[in-house]
Amino acid sequence: MNNSVALSSLQLRHGLLPAEFAPANPPATGQAGFVTGDVLAVGDKIQHVGDVASATAQAVLDATGCFVLPGFIDLHVHGGAGYDAMDATPEALAQMAHFFARHGVTAFLATTMTAPHDAILAAVAAVGQWGETITTGARIIGVHVEGPYISPKFPGAQPAAYIRPPSLREFAELVAAGPVRMITLAPEVDGAAALIAAARQQGVTVVWGHTNATYEECVQAAERGVTQATHTYNAMSGLHHRKPGVLGATLALDQIYAQLIADNIHVHPAAMNVLARCKGVARTVLITDAMRAAGLPDGEYELGGQPVTVSDGSCRLTDGTLAGSILTMERALVNFMAATGLPLAAAWPATSRTPAQSLGLGPRYGALTPGYQADLVLLDATCQLMATVVGGQVVYLRESARLSNRSTLISS
Repeated sequence: MNNSVALSSLQLRHGLLPAEFAPANPPATGQAGFVTGDVLAVGDKIQHVGDVASATAQAVLDATGCFVLPGFIDLHVHGGAGYDAMDATPEALAQMAHFFARHGVTAFLATTMTAPHDAILAAVAAVGQWGETITTGARIIGVHVEGPYISPKFPGAQPAAYIRPPSLREFAELVAAGPVRMITLAPEVDGAAALIAAARQQGVTVVWGHTNATYEECVQAAERGVTQATHTYNAMSGLHHRKPGVLGATLALDQIYAQLIADNIHVHPAAMNVLARCKGVARTVLITDAMRAAGLPDGEYELGGQPVTVSDGSCRLTDGTLAGSILTMERALVNFMAATGLPLAAAWPATSRTPAQSLGLGPRYGALTPGYQADLVLLDATCQLMATVVGGQVVYLRESARLSNRSTLISS
């Protein structure tokens, strides 16, 4: 990472913005759903959207020919670039944040694994100590505790030896140690109802996953406050016409947000299309579920203390079980669009606005609106990443000539 001067203001000029954010601007020729306009960030907030050509900013980022979107938010990601949230070190968090930003992620939840309580506690505490640390990367907006209170019938790549019943004591210690924002659990296990209640009291988003629940148990869980499904289709009871299961509940219940690993490995493109048709983009949350091998060559790696082989885009335990992914968010968006036939103008909320709203962060993230965090991503005509802006700072830029001022936080 480079040491540099933080920008006080940044203008993104002549970008292609979703029309809803600058309705007064003329439409972009040939780009349905987008208009040409500028975004002015002052400090870490968006100040103005539309025609701000007369504004004087410390730096100008030429966004000509680029789509300007709210930055990607990954709610379910374990690691990347050789690091994992369970490493529980500042270096791991910094390197993950740096790597994710190079793929358009501006905010993420550091996601833990099923493990001994002390190991999960250390990971949560590391994020708690991280706090508002400024880096040349994505911001960490909290922790997603995945397990250990899950079903042994659907462990997936979660180490089965550490699966255990819900513990209110453990949960209280986790919340005290750091910013737990989300927890994945199996709603059918003994003690889950009490933990759901405790989580909701603390403002923690509760997600069902790694679960063998019945449809009826899921309905009860939703009534108690579960609002999201972890990696839909994967590690959950499937849809049968007489036993709708967790998948049936995820597809049918309007209040449930559905996480999706759109890597074409965890979920067939046709199944992605089914999910999008049932849930709509407003309830579909693209995630990566990436592990430490993301961004690295094929080979042997580790997840939750288990050996993982990465080959031809898939990550697998020795028994063949899928073990996270090496997916990145910009690739997930492209795969999702290809699977569903949705254009960028319709698909982009699944990467930002929908995840923000699913966490209750809608008033701060996921929109190009004055007063929101200046977390932005620029994509070229083929949806490849051009630039990432976090809190008004350029943290990744593919073409340096587009930036008129070099006194900025640019990742190396």
